[in-house]
Amino acid sequence: MSEFVEAVDIEVTVNGKTYQRSVEPRLLLVEFLREELGLTGTHIGCDTSYCGACTIHMNGAPVKSCTLFAVQADGQTLTTVEGLATDAGLHPLQKAFSEHHGLQCGYCTPGMLMSAKALLERNPNPSDKEIKKQIAGNVCRCTGYQNIIKSVHAAAAEMRES
Repeated sequence: MSEFVEAVDIEVTVNGKTYQRSVEPRLLLVEFLREELGLTGTHIGCDTSYCGACTIHMNGAPVKSCTLFAVQADGQTLTTVEGLATDAGLHPLQKAFSEHHGLQCGYCTPGMLMSAKALLERNPNPSDKEIKKQIAGNVCRCTGYQNIIKSVHAAAAEMRES
């Protein structure tokens, strides 16, 4: 930490676990998650909020963690892609992305999963148009999106059945 910048104490709950850290006020939330907490599933893609690879949930809502400072998350509840799976196994979205080829290189996948999860929590049976609108803030350079949409539909079906 720079000797000229005074650290700020923060407390966040990430994936059900509470963390207390002293951070520089200018530390981005995505960097905090990756470097301070070791949660490297949240990707840094563009640093401008364009690509969506850094999407996480803050208090249940999707946010791009490259646009927030860690100090802005003080007192908040965060979920990263690592928080999707449980002891029972992968989240239906994670399984569907694998089974229906919703990922190729995988770089955009964490952000896509987090954006899609927010949609399925609000709407258990989304249309193609609703899925496209939800993931519009996430860029994939590999898949052409069709298998991502197919994966979200498959996960939605599994979630409705259980």
